[in-house]
Amino acid sequence: MLTHLSKGAFTGYSAGSFPKGAVHPMALQILEQSGLPTVGLRSKSWDEFASGDAPKMDFIFTVCDAAAGEVCPVWPGHPVTAHWGLPDPAAITSSPAEQAAAFRQAFRIIETRVRFFLDFALETQDRQELMRLAALTGKRAP
Repeated sequence: MLTHLSKGAFTGYSAGSFPKGAVHPMALQILEQSGLPTVGLRSKSWDEFASGDAPKMDFIFTVCDAAAGEVCPVWPGHPVTAHWGLPDPAAITSSPAEQAAAFRQAFRIIETRVRFFLDFALETQDRQELMRLAALTGKRAP
């Protein structure tokens, strides 16, 4: 989403602390319905991005509610980090309709936060201001 919404100004990556081995089908469906590319997406550990030969990260946003309490890797280059916690839609097990609704809501929240962040991140080069903005985006944007 970050790559798409920033029109290539940023390259977004996604990974997790405990990857499931496959991208959730509902996540893929929502991305496709929203016109976002899904080719090449795969479930992967954030350890891939903590090595010295990984792509350089400028920003790290954790989104899983549980990630705030986890020990995160030391990211090469010391990127700006922020926690944008939200409930894991895959944890909803009550019904397929409720799980789909949870995935749609998570998508909307992340989209809103990314758009808000991009509105300001592309205008500033000040690291302290970007750190403040990154943290603020996770608290203020729905």
